[in-house]
Amino acid sequence: MSESASGEQARTHQAGPKQTPPLSTWPLYEVFLRSKRGLNHVHVGSLHAADATMALRHARDLYTRRNEGVSIWVVKAADITASSPDEKDPFFAPSGDKVYRHPTFYEIPDNVPHI
Repeated sequence: MSESASGEQARTHQAGPKQTPPLSTWPLYEVFLRSKRGLNHVHVGSLHAADATMALRHARDLYTRRNEGVSIWVVKAADITASSPDEKDPFFAPSGDKVYRHPTFYEIPDNVPHI
């Protein structure tokens, strides 16, 4: 075996740094942010990232420049399943006949926050 061939073989078997996939193959992530005064996360935008850790860091840099957030969620857009607005009537119809779920039957004390 020649020296150059053995050198090539050694390079192919060495473990190198983790390769980042090309930008064109990065998945799309949806970003949700909870503000300091907010009680829930709100969708603030989308971004492409190689993995969830990178998406979280990019989301922090893009959407919390003024320290307005206390929590960030990033979710692969491909992992989100949503109902269609066109199907809202048949999809939500079963809850209409369950009147006991509506808060009109309950007395809510004044000292209970966020209701």
